[in-house]
Amino acid sequence: MNEFKIHSVETAPAESKAILEGSIKQMGVVPNLFGTMAESPNILKAYTQLHELFASTSFDAEELTVVWQTINVEHECHYCVPAHTAIAHSMKVDATLTEALRNSEAMPNKKLQALHDFTLSMVRNRGNVSEEDLSAFFAEGYGQQQVLEIILGLSQKVISNYVNHVAHTPVDPMFESFAWKK
Repeated sequence: MNEFKIHSVETAPAESKAILEGSIKQMGVVPNLFGTMAESPNILKAYTQLHELFASTSFDAEELTVVWQTINVEHECHYCVPAHTAIAHSMKVDATLTEALRNSEAMPNKKLQALHDFTLSMVRNRGNVSEEDLSAFFAEGYGQQQVLEIILGLSQKVISNYVNHVAHTPVDPMFESFAWKK
């Protein structure tokens, strides 16, 4: 098996060091995902920038969680589901919602269900959503801006989910209590 290196600040390429140092300042650690991505400074930069951009969209904490976890669960990402469960808890998202997402259960209201369903359609159909999907999404109060913002979130998650699949990134101790399997 090909093992991907998980870098520390000391072993990372020079262009990745500042992001890893920032992670230590913010979280106290370099998550294994960042350590793995550090091998390619550009993917680490892209991922962290996409994360910041998506986190500052029109979506609130619950909606961000719905988009992230819908994609993570659909992609069966062993690393991102527990990581985003922890992130959701830190964002004060109700555990009922996070558990529903982790277990592919119904959302607590029609608006979040529409967001979940539309995000899932985007993933499964590779962006080729139907007019019916768009109409159902718009009927719950979302608009074109949110369609585009889902694509932004999907871009972020494709990077992390695929890196984790290829590298078999080990789940960090801080996320282990939220371990997940489909």
